[in-house]
Amino acid sequence: MKGRIKLNKEMLKYALIGGTILGGGGGGSMALGETSGNIALDYGELELVDIDEIEEDALIVTASAVGAPAAIDKYVKPRDYVRAVEILQENTGFRLGGIITNENGGAATINGWIQAAILNIPLIDAPCNGRAHPTGTMGSMGLNNVPNFISYQAFAGGNPELGNRIEGFFKGDISKTAALIRQSAVRAGGLVAVARNVVEAEYVKKNGAIHGISHAIETGKKFYEGLEISPCEAIKEVAAFLKGEIVVEGAVSEFELVTDGGFDVGRVVVSGIEMTFWNEYMTLEVNRNRLFTFPDLIMSFDKASGLPLTTAEIKKDQQIVIIATKKENLKLGSGMFDHKLLKEIEPIVNREVLKYI
Repeated sequence: MKGRIKLNKEMLKYALIGGTILGGGGGGSMALGETSGNIALDYGELELVDIDEIEEDALIVTASAVGAPAAIDKYVKPRDYVRAVEILQENTGFRLGGIITNENGGAATINGWIQAAILNIPLIDAPCNGRAHPTGTMGSMGLNNVPNFISYQAFAGGNPELGNRIEGFFKGDISKTAALIRQSAVRAGGLVAVARNVVEAEYVKKNGAIHGISHAIETGKKFYEGLEISPCEAIKEVAAFLKGEIVVEGAVSEFELVTDGGFDVGRVVVSGIEMTFWNEYMTLEVNRNRLFTFPDLIMSFDKASGLPLTTAEIKKDQQIVIIATKKENLKLGSGMFDHKLLKEIEPIVNREVLKYI
């Protein structure tokens, strides 16, 4: 898909499912994505714009949500996403020429839709990453390696009835500001909406996941084509479209999840196949024999309905299906090729990563 794609409710339906699948276990709540998408489409006409349609010196901002999807007190409303962009503009004076999402996911694929509609900013089909990832720097298109890059990050979120409402603005080193955003998400109850990392379109063209959102829409369309036949066929269609495979299906025999430091961390075991996750699935192995390693895509589905399941939604004894595909079959941004960032996964899930990259 190139040029300008007029978005509608059918496109939203495909983007939500496709985005959830490409979230690889993370990427936020599809319910929040649906709410935001409907608000954006009801507000007025909305187009998904190819980045080649944008001037190379246009300023592009990334829309994101940061936090732990399983946090009990998480609270982010569509208005918070708009507010984050407003805070960034108030503190920088930048005239934004486009908005992109940081990643794919049930909520993440729709990041930027409501801001684009309400603030009249072009919505660009070039996310920072074409799958979901746990840390902000992984979704920063390699900006952490740009000498003297100054990161501007604004955030909003939290339930005011619980005294958790918080919003603010940080400026500085990208890793340090990302860490401050993560801490803010914890203080807000687990989640905040973020607008961050203003760069020129030329940089996004070289380092983003070009056509990552249209890829999610195409993935979702394949899912629904299969679902017309059966839930099993929907999963098969997706696995084939992504040039992957169905790895295992069966009951969840073991499930562990701990929310710590604004992340969901744990493991899932199905029929002897063990997966670890750090928001997103990180590893898949049988008898310690590694089959798939992040940024390969590993994703779970409910066997009965065929619907994709994030790691935060998994339950013990649930009948699920696991698919996986290699990273070469995905649209990835520069952050997915940074070994320093991938090394950070190892102590979190207690598994080797770089050895398998």
